[in-house]
Amino acid sequence: MPHGLHARLPKNFVLEERIERYADAIELVPAGLRGRWASACFPGIGAEGAGEGGEAFREVRLDLGCGKGAFAVEAARRNPDVLFVAMDSEPICVAYAAQRVCESGVSNVVVVPGSGFDVTRYFSPGELSLIYLNFPTPFPRKRDAHRRMASVERLMDFRHVLSPTGEVRLRTDSQPLFDFMLTQVPLAGYELAWSSRDARADFPGEPTSEYEERLGAQGARVCALAATPGPEPAHVEQTAELSLAAYLPRSLDELEGLAYAPHGMQATVTNLRNRAAKEAARGGR
Repeated sequence: MPHGLHARLPKNFVLEERIERYADAIELVPAGLRGRWASACFPGIGAEGAGEGGEAFREVRLDLGCGKGAFAVEAARRNPDVLFVAMDSEPICVAYAAQRVCESGVSNVVVVPGSGFDVTRYFSPGELSLIYLNFPTPFPRKRDAHRRMASVERLMDFRHVLSPTGEVRLRTDSQPLFDFMLTQVPLAGYELAWSSRDARADFPGEPTSEYEERLGAQGARVCALAATPGPEPAHVEQTAELSLAAYLPRSLDELEGLAYAPHGMQATVTNLRNRAAKEAARGGR
């Protein structure tokens, strides 16, 4: 679920019953399909007879932190020859995403419980053509930085399952996380394919989720980038500042122009604004 927010349960929602009802869209033993996703999940084949007829999806993409599955389902609808693996660590999100898949009628999305820490166990080298990081939890504090999906450590894991021409695409409403990710891309030996600080304006046709629509209504601007693995670095060392507070604007004018405070950083933004205002007042005396 984006930003680590727990989905609100409707009245009479029973998680186990939902999981069972939409089990056809869920793969509970994803490690068993490692290296076989494209063929095993092809309609009409199934895991036991995978690959017997030579039929398979053209490529496999991972929607990491899929939330309720809106993005994965819409992207799958537009790319019927591509398999989308929609993964989330929240069981509630797995249930919601599976429900959306079943009700949509698409046959090229499979929902998987798991996180970015599982990718090398679930996928074989070169198996994924694209990994989407749509609004991952920013974990702004330094002590929680190791939990970020947008980090050099995860990028190093991702390079082991991406194809030679594969990509990692990040979308986030957190400008500090975006700027932090820009420091991580070269550290992991990736090359920046493109970046945008207003992805909704630059790429208006991209699939969105209900979550992203809500963010837009709140005044959030979506930052996005795509990165491709280059030569693997011989030595990887984290040299970037880990606290996302370091990536916030510092001047009062920039802070006042920051209409949307990134998730988990509202108090930090307020404190910086107050400090900058005091410093400006002292300077004007």
